[in-house]
Amino acid sequence: MKKLFLTFIVTLAAFSLSYAQALYEEAEAHPAAPSVPAYVVFAGDTVRFDRPDFYERMDRELISFTYMHTNTTLMLKRSQRYFTIVEPILREQGVPEDFKYLMTIESNLDPKALSSAGAAGLWQIMKSTGQSHGLEANSEVDERYNVEKETVAACEYFKEAYGKFGDWITAAASYNAGQNGIARRLESQRQDTALELWMPEETMRYIFRLLAAKMLFEDPSAFGFDIGREDMYPYIPPRKIVTVSGPIPSLVDFAEEHGTTYKLLKEANLWLRSDKLTNKSGRTYSIAIP
Repeated sequence: MKKLFLTFIVTLAAFSLSYAQALYEEAEAHPAAPSVPAYVVFAGDTVRFDRPDFYERMDRELISFTYMHTNTTLMLKRSQRYFTIVEPILREQGVPEDFKYLMTIESNLDPKALSSAGAAGLWQIMKSTGQSHGLEANSEVDERYNVEKETVAACEYFKEAYGKFGDWITAAASYNAGQNGIARRLESQRQDTALELWMPEETMRYIFRLLAAKMLFEDPSAFGFDIGREDMYPYIPPRKIVTVSGPIPSLVDFAEEHGTTYKLLKEANLWLRSDKLTNKSGRTYSIAIP
């Protein structure tokens, strides 16, 4: 028994040494985080980092993106697929294209993302917020997982916030802290922009994380990530769109009727949350057929 225990200890020590060596080699191979730039322009507003507090807050987020390897790599790979869908909607809605980076820090570009608080989809929209912006959310249909519709809803929020605050960075901060929360702090702290507010740590990081995300997606190599367009997951448009205004008793049958599988149908329409569509209200839905 003693011999077996000693063998186990030696094996564990060898594994630990090997693992530590692997971590060391990975750290040696991966470049350091990019230096904090003089400034970043976001949605037409220039944020300078010549103040120690701004410099350190930005430096923290640059380091985070550099060494958060798995999430950063997956975000970069997913970006082509979802930016292709979102960018035209932002333009049509009159929202600066830089807001696509907010989506990346909300969900890591995971369309299935669901937070512990119940926020869902790429834009991490709460059920009540989604419903107030016209999104249906129930046991069969949850349009917070419909990329096009959730993006339009997010744009409506951004434009509403911009109308209230008059600057896009503060509008972006309100997506994390809420418009009322930002408005109260601006008044009580006698400031004009969220950049100058004392807020919960999450929101204070949020703005600088957003600026760092823009830097990451514009130049991944500066963060040590060698991911070309050929490495990114492509956007594959649906083979066709089927419009329905009545019930679908079985989505399995529906998928087969349209030459696909239930699995592929669900992946292409994450907003379909059940295996059927009762549609008692007779709404019209557009279903993507992969």
